[in-house]
Amino acid sequence: MMKRLIAVTVWTLLAAGPASAQLVRQVRAAAGAGEYARGEQLVEAYRRERGVTAEMILALSWLGRAAQAAKDWERAEKHAVETRTLALAELQKRPLDADEELPLALGASIEVQAHTMAGRGARSEAVAFLQQELSRWRATSMRARIQKNLHLLSLTGQAAPRLETAEYLGAKPATLAKLQGKTVLLFFWAHWCGECKQTAPVLERLQREYGARGLVIVGPTQRYGYVAGGRDASREEETRYIDEVRRNFYGGLEMSVPLSEENFGAWGSSTTPTIVLLDRGGRVRLYHPGKMSYEQLAPVVAEAVGK
Repeated sequence: MMKRLIAVTVWTLLAAGPASAQLVRQVRAAAGAGEYARGEQLVEAYRRERGVTAEMILALSWLGRAAQAAKDWERAEKHAVETRTLALAELQKRPLDADEELPLALGASIEVQAHTMAGRGARSEAVAFLQQELSRWRATSMRARIQKNLHLLSLTGQAAPRLETAEYLGAKPATLAKLQGKTVLLFFWAHWCGECKQTAPVLERLQREYGARGLVIVGPTQRYGYVAGGRDASREEETRYIDEVRRNFYGGLEMSVPLSEENFGAWGSSTTPTIVLLDRGGRVRLYHPGKMSYEQLAPVVAEAVGK
């Protein structure tokens, strides 16, 4: 259940079509247009009619996320605190990962609160807050998301976390310790991820241009408990499916593929793709959750590779 939750996005909820999904869609649209008052009215109207539900809390969390993106720190904090308060109250009734919406909402409140603190100049306090939350929620589906935000605020310039390489697909991967002296691009991908597949040509081009100058690409992935179409699968069946995806979409890359759920937790890869660039000394030059274009990535790689 937890592994499946890690891969769930709000778009899954929106595709479902019930009133709760409609609420999230409407609130996101209002917040995205800067119409926070309308978003708040939508949430309150739903609350009066149906009470506090996980879906309502998720919609509220989007108001906080939009305000954070707009650097409206006061409004972001307000909605993050309310989301957190309501989510924690719901957790008195059921486990966090009993549904999909509650961990998404609570995770968003933690994310918004931390980045609001950092945006106000309290980065060290934000890091301490995330470390506390990571300790509290480590055994839940929120682990990778909290770790991602902790890395966003603190990982650049630091030594890279450990990468598990015991289980793998394709060529045997070297440990990060053995790759010191090389520039390493870590490409965290998922078998279901369309943007990951779209990134393959970018990586192939970078490898052609910088491979001879010491660029090494490593592509960690993990199991999610299902295969094409969302059909539940055993570990063995999913492993075969992942390898098929690897060969079909990433066959043009010289890329070892460590297979480990722990890597995604430790590196905070709740977003796929996640791209991390390590310099020759094993320190993090870039930590980027999400797709990157060649134009975005090439200058960073060129600088890390050097002359």
